[in-house]
Amino acid sequence: MDMETVKLSQIVERLAPELSPYLTSRELDLRIVLRDGLAVLEPGDVMEIVQHSICNGQKQTMLQ
Repeated sequence: MDMETVKLSQIVERLAPELSPYLTSRELDLRIVLRDGLAVLEPGDVMEIVQHSICNGQKQTMLQ
């Protein structure tokens, strides 16, 4: 399978829609590169992706 780039919102909507209200529109708009594509993601992967995305977003905000 090839790498796939998707928005975090697509991952959340598909596997963990209950997280959506807790994420900002900026976070949901983040582009995520998935090594094996969206089709093979497990619900448990979503929390890890969300945590990394938020942490990276906070680092970027602090650097600016």
